[in-house]
Amino acid sequence: MELYSEDNLWQFVDEERKNINLPRRFSFGGNNNTDFPDSHLSSARTSCASAASLPLWKMSPETPWTRSPLPSSPSPPLLYHCLASLHRSEGDIFSITVTNDFIFTGSASCRIHAWKQPDCTETVCLKASTGQVRAILASGKLLITTHGDCRIRLWDLSLIQHLRPKKIATMPGRRSLFSYYTKQKIQHKNTISCLAYNNVEKLLYTGSYDHTVKVWKLSERRCVDSFVAHEGHVNAVVINEDDGCVFTCSSDGTVKIWRRVSRETSHILTMTLKFQPSPVNALALSRCANDCFLYSGSSDGLINFWEKERISGRYNHAGFLQGHHFSVLCLVTVEDLILSGSEDATIRIWKREEGNSFHSCVAVIDGHHGPVKCLAAAMESDDIVRGLLVYSASLDQTMKVWRVKVYPSEKGGGFDKEEAGDATCKMSPVLSPSWVERKIQGSDY
Repeated sequence: MELYSEDNLWQFVDEERKNINLPRRFSFGGNNNTDFPDSHLSSARTSCASAASLPLWKMSPETPWTRSPLPSSPSPPLLYHCLASLHRSEGDIFSITVTNDFIFTGSASCRIHAWKQPDCTETVCLKASTGQVRAILASGKLLITTHGDCRIRLWDLSLIQHLRPKKIATMPGRRSLFSYYTKQKIQHKNTISCLAYNNVEKLLYTGSYDHTVKVWKLSERRCVDSFVAHEGHVNAVVINEDDGCVFTCSSDGTVKIWRRVSRETSHILTMTLKFQPSPVNALALSRCANDCFLYSGSSDGLINFWEKERISGRYNHAGFLQGHHFSVLCLVTVEDLILSGSEDATIRIWKREEGNSFHSCVAVIDGHHGPVKCLAAAMESDDIVRGLLVYSASLDQTMKVWRVKVYPSEKGGGFDKEEAGDATCKMSPVLSPSWVERKIQGSDY
């Protein structure tokens, strides 16, 4: 990659902007930031409330969050709209997860914020002794977070409705000086970047920038296995609970499949999937009916996917999805829908056709002003027109909640999928200054 100094940073931005046809609503600097629309593809009867009409909610007196103003002008009859937009004045948001009632976000601070969903009208803070919450995961009444001290914290959410969550454990725990060597062996030596929980085996998997994956038995609060998984940073871990396969991806450009040895705690490598040297940043698994697909997002902007053979159980490469202009940073699946967030500041929603591996882009959400770092999604309703809640956090220091309507493929009663796809896929990308600066510095997300 050609390197640039800070002196000609904006010259680099200007040159790149000339090469990309930015729509007029995007700008670099100036005082017209309010031109960014937060509502697109929504019902004609749906409108976003102005900042002055938003209700007050319980907040910590020192919270860095403020509600972002939303445009009050009517939006066109399209497919999605923004329910809530929150801006954090102190640093980026690294992770996000949701339960039935709350949205949890992790950032560089020592606080994990919990928002009452879907409109974020109440909030509570979970405080830890150290920050850099790079990964966060909710499972039932348990919240799992990772921190800058390379340790894991477990939180009891049974009293979250009363705004009284409680920390119940830290792994690995503090031990005596005589067990110092043992503690060093089981603790990650660098940032814990990802989490995955096997509900069947009750095992927690953590991936780290130290190239390793560790397996924890939560009932005993101990590490039961540790192995070097990649030659680069481990960026994502997902689990198929049906067959016990563990999938990992890395900055070394590979996706690997691991399997736990029967009646043992150790894991063995069963397959390595590699197609290009581009770093792989995200993984997602889609299990719908009898179909199982693995998706990976990489720094070349592509989303590769593999289909599991029903008889042999082997994962075969079935194609890739092309549409993002920069790196794919996060992926999430809901039934037959795949959502991807990218450095180009957009969220794309893809739909897989039933009975085959054909995918189509049904929507492009472009409300963020910077790279989309993390995503979460949940089905809100499952009628003829399906309702989807999408939660996104970006390096523009905002967290947004979107309501998305997914129309059926047939014409009538809504948008035709092909027409919607044609309209959304022609949108131009955003070249954000934060993306440019990170590229110049060569830093990771």
